[in-house]
Amino acid sequence: MAHGHVAYGLRAQYGLFVTPETVVAWERGRAAPTSQELTALAGVLWCSPAELLMAATTLREHRLARGLTPEDLARQVGLDPGAYLRMEQTGGWRGTERQTAALAEVLGLGPRALLTATGGDEKLTGLLRDAATTRWQAYAKPVNKLLPLPRQAVERALQRLHSEYHARMAATSSWGASGATGDEGRAYLDEIMDHFWAAVAPLQ
Repeated sequence: MAHGHVAYGLRAQYGLFVTPETVVAWERGRAAPTSQELTALAGVLWCSPAELLMAATTLREHRLARGLTPEDLARQVGLDPGAYLRMEQTGGWRGTERQTAALAEVLGLGPRALLTATGGDEKLTGLLRDAATTRWQAYAKPVNKLLPLPRQAVERALQRLHSEYHARMAATSSWGASGATGDEGRAYLDEIMDHFWAAVAPLQ
């Protein structure tokens, strides 16, 4: 279909006055359709909204891929629609543990995808660094608030991170490793997210 045909279909079938130039901009990634336009576009092209999206990463993209309105999703996770929409627009999720678990279930997200969609990657990295270097017990609850994982799995993963970090630090500082003091520990902290997922995967 030519861009003009798509624009005509959007107008004739859905009453949306979209120009062929706008369709070109969507296709080339210079502009993004609204939720209503994306749903209509999928109808014109005989496909699902999910097929029009690249790998979804944001809350909005995951919601659109499921064909949900903000109001539908907010109701299913137990949030005020306006509050949910603000979180979606800012990329800052502030739901409770129960709401986070409901969000993951409704959108069909695993822990890693959920973390990325709710904008928690950087926050989790900071929590993991602190858990590895200080008292890990204090960070189990904050990590659980970000991720709907079994509490015991999180605690055992944090304990493992803590033990591995301090073992590496001891190996490089206490046994005369000249010129390498602390390097192993710093490298471990740089890759702390990968170590966490490796630790928590078998415990879920």
